[in-house]
Amino acid sequence: MASLSRALRVAAARPRQSPTRGLGPCNLSSTSGPTAEKSVPHQRTLKEGQSTSVVAQGPSRPLPSTANVVVIGGGSLGCQTLYHLAKLGMSGAVLLERERLTSGTTWHTAGLLWQLRPSDVEVELLAHTRRVVSRELEEETGLHTGWIQNGGLFIASNRQRLDEYKRLMSLGKAYGVESHVLSPAETKTLYPLMNVDDLYGTLYVPHDGTMDPAGTCSTLARAASARGAQVIENCPVTGIRVWTDDFGVRRVAGVETQHGSIQTPCVVNCAGVWASAVGRMAGVKVPLVAMHHAYVVTERIEGIQNMPNVRDHDASVYLRLQGDALSVGGYEANPIFWEEVSDKFAFGLFDLDWEVFTQHIAGAINRVPVLEKTGIKSTVCGPESFTPDHKPLMGEAPELRGFFLGCGFNSAGESRQQNLPLCFSSVFIAFVVVIK
Repeated sequence: MASLSRALRVAAARPRQSPTRGLGPCNLSSTSGPTAEKSVPHQRTLKEGQSTSVVAQGPSRPLPSTANVVVIGGGSLGCQTLYHLAKLGMSGAVLLERERLTSGTTWHTAGLLWQLRPSDVEVELLAHTRRVVSRELEEETGLHTGWIQNGGLFIASNRQRLDEYKRLMSLGKAYGVESHVLSPAETKTLYPLMNVDDLYGTLYVPHDGTMDPAGTCSTLARAASARGAQVIENCPVTGIRVWTDDFGVRRVAGVETQHGSIQTPCVVNCAGVWASAVGRMAGVKVPLVAMHHAYVVTERIEGIQNMPNVRDHDASVYLRLQGDALSVGGYEANPIFWEEVSDKFAFGLFDLDWEVFTQHIAGAINRVPVLEKTGIKSTVCGPESFTPDHKPLMGEAPELRGFFLGCGFNSAGESRQQNLPLCFSSVFIAFVVVIK
């Protein structure tokens, strides 16, 4: 089994090669198609994805003729939007998913939740996220969401970063988020496998953790359905009906699908990477782009159990605990764009481009040296959506009344999307009440 260090050496020494099943670098252009077969921690889902398309079998339940709100997209944001709408008392809420829940991006996301952010609003909302995922959903449904509280550790390798983390700690105190600035020696005691020789300190948040995307979405859907909402899978949206009122204002009139239409005054575009395509159906510009985002899953690491997740902002790398192994990922300065987004893509993955990904390996090995000799069990490379200002797209589109956006979460969706639907769910309800 090849190690991270070997992958780094090979990628640096050789030109790109054709994709193989080994760990050597693999060629991947922005137009490469997805790989249907991958050895990833979601093997059962992928195996199911290789079977005959379930879309051809028809929707999972009959379509209603009317709805107060139609949510398009059954990923993290779509499920959470439906849940909050139902919880706030909205009746006639329907979610349409073209394949199965979590298809596209959500199913392969890392699911990291970091509670401290520079914005006080985000800190409050993330606290709501944690409450819902770690406690409230399980109390409502009796189902475990897959929440794991193993803590989070931010790395400060320079004085400026440590000062930033001290400010975050002060902000956290104001909102009841427990956190501690640790010295290098204290960090070593907490995380014995970590190299702390080049650290100024770390910020430790003991109640951070990891969400399971499939468990969270299925629990959200169950809770929303119990409150009267409807979840309809295998039902691709093909168009948005629009009408113009006497004042020349364009408004949503309904949603067209392969299996019929739903009359509705309100649509929420939670289609993720496919949000731009849904926007075009309604004549709405959705400014986001699709990129490849990747991480690798290591072999077993002795002593890594129960360690906190790690985020090194300066090295642009994260280390997510995955049982007795780590998921290693990051964000590149030279990302690969997915320029021709396929409407057939559901539970597939791309081949990992080692030439792009190797920039994360050196930082990961420097932080946790044992990774140098640790094997790579699997690679995960899937689509994520990003916006020009790195902020999510939320709220009603100015071009079309009744058309709301909930997309473009810049690879932070699973952790941030849980709370944000609460902010504009009340707006949907107010809108529907007004037009009634």
